[in-house]
Amino acid sequence: MALCGAKKDGRELKIYENTDELSTDLADYIAELSENSVKERGVFAIALSGGSLISLICKLCEAPYNKTVDWAKWYIFWADERVVAKSHADSNYKLAKDGILSKVPVIPSHVHSINDTVSAEKAAEDYEFVIRQLVRTRVINVSDICDCPKFDLILLGMGPDGHVASLFPGHSVLDEKEQWVTFITDSPKPPPERITFTLPVINSASNVAVVVTGGSKADAVHLVVDDVEPDHPSLPAKLVQPTKGNLVWFLDKAAASKLDGTKFSE
Repeated sequence: MALCGAKKDGRELKIYENTDELSTDLADYIAELSENSVKERGVFAIALSGGSLISLICKLCEAPYNKTVDWAKWYIFWADERVVAKSHADSNYKLAKDGILSKVPVIPSHVHSINDTVSAEKAAEDYEFVIRQLVRTRVINVSDICDCPKFDLILLGMGPDGHVASLFPGHSVLDEKEQWVTFITDSPKPPPERITFTLPVINSASNVAVVVTGGSKADAVHLVVDDVEPDHPSLPAKLVQPTKGNLVWFLDKAAASKLDGTKFSE
């Protein structure tokens, strides 16, 4: 159960005592969105990120979710990916496969990972092509205000520098408006080559969840959520503002420790 929940500037904030409580509530949240999407559309299109996020959604492999979630209706994508072999330790696909996908009955053809045998530029181009085909067949919904895909849920983490997906502070890809998937070859975090959803795609989703844990990210959470220094160049996480979708921040107590006015009950 959340220590506190609040709405702030269009965001819903959920703050938890620890990561175990957070991950339990996050699994409930994902399972409920999955159920609603399958009822409404017959499918659930979800985009994942990597890093610690995968360990925080591993409860989906446990009871009751491993039996109650309609895994056959899931279509799985990556909001960003490192351009490395799928067997590489840095691969977000490998992280998700080892942590979750190998433990639940997802349909292998519904798991859409990048082509790991080509350049970053070609991998981004190929991935966008796949997504465009699935938008045409409405496996992925389409935004009613632009031509962007409308994922049922995009799950994001956030780095201490405020980056989300592979959208880093001050990088030119933050300004990309036309492409759905783009690439970088100069990531400030290794590995340098990555593909990433662009902001228009992230902000067209029906639901976006930003999941942040740990005290090392408390300053960035404060800068983003409390909108500190509004004239300062925006951190990428601050630019996550779904146009017509829902935005929920899942924070543990440590990550939320520097938020203005946050009081925790003992």
